[in-house]
Amino acid sequence: MREEINTKGSEIIVGLDIGTTKIACIVGRRNEYDKIEILGLGRTESVGVKRGVVANIEDTVKSIRRAVEIAERKSKVEINVVHVGIAGQHIKSYQHRGNIIRKDSDKEITAEEIEQFTKNMYGLSMAPGEEIIDVIPQEYIIDGESGIRQPVGMLGHTLEANFHIIIGQTAAAKNILKCIKKAELEMRDLILEPIASAEAVLSDEEKEAGVALVDIGGGTTDIAIFQDHIIRHTAVIPFGGDVVTEDVKEGCSIIKRHAEELKVKFGSALARENREDEVVAIPGLRGRPHKEITLKNLAGIIQARMDEIIEQVYFEIRNSGFEKKLIGGIVLTGGGAELKHIDQLAAFITGKDTRIGYPNEHLAPDVPDEVASPMYATGVGLVIEGIRRAESENMLFTEEEEGGKKRMTKKTREKKEGKRVPNIFLERLQEWFQSDTDG
Repeated sequence: MREEINTKGSEIIVGLDIGTTKIACIVGRRNEYDKIEILGLGRTESVGVKRGVVANIEDTVKSIRRAVEIAERKSKVEINVVHVGIAGQHIKSYQHRGNIIRKDSDKEITAEEIEQFTKNMYGLSMAPGEEIIDVIPQEYIIDGESGIRQPVGMLGHTLEANFHIIIGQTAAAKNILKCIKKAELEMRDLILEPIASAEAVLSDEEKEAGVALVDIGGGTTDIAIFQDHIIRHTAVIPFGGDVVTEDVKEGCSIIKRHAEELKVKFGSALARENREDEVVAIPGLRGRPHKEITLKNLAGIIQARMDEIIEQVYFEIRNSGFEKKLIGGIVLTGGGAELKHIDQLAAFITGKDTRIGYPNEHLAPDVPDEVASPMYATGVGLVIEGIRRAESENMLFTEEEEGGKKRMTKKTREKKEGKRVPNIFLERLQEWFQSDTDG
């Protein structure tokens, strides 16, 4: 579809990554070379989010507003519509095969049939307090013939499909929407963060060969496994960089701010890579003498926790059933992937080829170096996935100059066959918020 669209700087998409340690607002668009231009980046400390879940509405709203204001100032774009990432330990997923018997097998399968088929999956029974957040069609089977990516226009009596069903707590999603609305924004889509990160750092070849994306964030570690271009497994581990910082704080008897600085500047995931005589001094409190910490001890504390996190990642990989099929190995991204020697530790524990995932491949050459960091893989991925979904839903946002400031304006394209099914869960959330407001 991308080849059919003239994308010469016309589409503006905003990705909003509401993380545990930071909130990042990234404004971008695709240029004529199919690369992402970053028009502006706003980043603030995340206050009010714990392990990927909103814990304080007002604090989170303030952080979102600050990030959006910075992004608006840098991009000169008035932001009113955002694509939001969702993560947290409440997220889980499973595979489901649905099927329908067509009344007239001599008629071509239509886009409307596929859309209705996908919508039906949102009606699957869930546990109390949980709902289906997203339904991702993986492949279709027509009269027993599998491996069909685009069934529109084909003939057949029995239509089956494998779906990747993503489930989350309704209350967690409602709290996110509430924060977005209170920040006077419109949520265009709710996207699972590991899927967004995958769009930013994985190549098509890796997705075909088989690869495990591991996004190490502040509060959680997100996993997405791809094979044959199909997302096979997603999982969320409730540990991330924050717990490593807490371990350093307790192990070295220092305050959290110093622990974070130590981890970022001098930390390593492999204790053996540091010598006993490498020492760093931490300022004392209120006139107290400074404290000396050896980098080998620091790395030992970090490695102990990273061992645990990567072991859990490896468990999820084995549990997926695709351990032997990951020709592309493991790709680490997120802020935690910036820890020195983390790729070596992951390769040692899992026995898989491991690399650090940067969003450079999809970015235009002139973007700020800061944005090309693994830390912003999710934010960049939200922009990429937002553009893709907007194109498939035939809805894009164009620039209109107003008082020297660009304004995002909806623009509808001609309807094309096989467009993406709108997120039914998000529509329900919007209805809930409207009824709650009216009430």
